[in-house]
Amino acid sequence: MGVAAIIPCKDEAYRIAATVRAVRGIDGVDLVVVVDDGSTDETAARAHDAGAHVVRHAENSGKAAALDTGVRFARARAAGGVGSAMAWHYLFVDGDLEESASAVGVLVPPVLSGEADMTIATLPPQKVSGGGHGFVVRLARDGIRELTGFEAAQPLSGMRCLSDAAFDAASPLARGWGVEVGLTVDVVRAGLTVLEVPCELHHRVTGSDWRGQLHRAKQYRDVLRALRARGLSPRTIGRAARGS
Repeated sequence: MGVAAIIPCKDEAYRIAATVRAVRGIDGVDLVVVVDDGSTDETAARAHDAGAHVVRHAENSGKAAALDTGVRFARARAAGGVGSAMAWHYLFVDGDLEESASAVGVLVPPVLSGEADMTIATLPPQKVSGGGHGFVVRLARDGIRELTGFEAAQPLSGMRCLSDAAFDAASPLARGWGVEVGLTVDVVRAGLTVLEVPCELHHRVTGSDWRGQLHRAKQYRDVLRALRARGLSPRTIGRAARGS
């Protein structure tokens, strides 16, 4: 089985080329697909020049939609005769990792070997600390624990490798920023194996200005929607909101 790397991004013209080059160098990666989710800069052109296949959304549709577009593109290439004997595993990579994206290669071997159906990167402390208070992480972690019993060290980590079966188990994906939490809950509930893997990655940390706070509000909304749709109790929601 081959590995298709899916890189969803928006307005990453200054980082996407380095990210693509790093991902193309990962052992086992046969296809790199950048999904430009409504960028207004030169993200698409720079990703193409760096060697990626590029699919564009005319308007921003959210991370879940971008991941789904990338997977459908990879499957269509196989069905269309390009690598038609190949089934895919999927490596999800954020577009802002630059050269450090090569580190996500550690996520691939456990899935290729069958040790895990989905691997999740756990990141070291970042060079710049974020400006949040942990509400979204706490909600995500508590929700996953209640619904599945799985203890997620970094429940919002977007860097993942998963089998074709694991992707199907989580489809349709949870909307927007709830996609990671939905993936974890759905894959564990399907009886598949999830493994967290330490990964030396560095990316932009959301700041404490109004844009950062708006991002966190949207993230909290989407994570809450994903967990509610999967049966999370009001008591857990209230406990996470109180920080208890």
